[in-house]
Amino acid sequence: MQKRVIAVCGKGGVGKTAFTTLLTKVITEDQSAGKLLVVDADPALGLHYALGRGSIKTIGTVRDKILRVAEEGNRQAQEELADRVDYLTAQVLDEGKDFSFLAMGHMDSKGCFCSVNDLLKGAIGYLTGEFDTILIDGEAGIEQINRQVVENIDTLIVVTDSSLRGMKTISHIKEMKDQGLLPFCKRLCVVFNRTKNDVSKLEAFAKELNLEVLGCVPGDDELEAYDSEGRTLLELPDSNPAVRGAQDIWEKI
Repeated sequence: MQKRVIAVCGKGGVGKTAFTTLLTKVITEDQSAGKLLVVDADPALGLHYALGRGSIKTIGTVRDKILRVAEEGNRQAQEELADRVDYLTAQVLDEGKDFSFLAMGHMDSKGCFCSVNDLLKGAIGYLTGEFDTILIDGEAGIEQINRQVVENIDTLIVVTDSSLRGMKTISHIKEMKDQGLLPFCKRLCVVFNRTKNDVSKLEAFAKELNLEVLGCVPGDDELEAYDSEGRTLLELPDSNPAVRGAQDIWEKI
């Protein structure tokens, strides 16, 4: 089975995390997707709530522990911790019946910690190698996609709404693509989320820019009710319009 790495990004307020949750739901129902790992690479850490997962540990906490020992510990303590990085990283993985979940957390610190980052990157690479499909909920901006999870992304999905801001987002993506700022991404696509009106103008605009439109997820009262009640969107019925929209999109990935 060929490994697939899919990343989702989008400006705040467009429903990026809700879309990632819907995509998780339809992927888990597709046996051909194989073993699924869902990664929250957004420091805001909202995805585990949407997925119905409880309290979580993050890669950021492992990194902080390594940094403390690197700065304060003796050489023996540093060497012992370096040997345990793979184990510590694996402890952060939240394994479940339908999919496993990994939260990155805050990964920024002042100064240069290249050796620590390299250790973590190797451990994360080993961990992600165990999965067939990796779905990453990235940071808000496309330019901040967390490269510490994987080196290359097969499909990068930019979630946007059907407003004028959506048009500006699409133009920005096109500029970045033309400037060669997304070399790690093999395929760049757009999804229109929470659509309530005709999106043909947006679709035409995207196609004029030679950007692939994967599809639309309609605005939905049932989804909003689940969200406001704190219920996981994974429990939405398959007949739900937003779920059907995500299913159509998954079939094109």
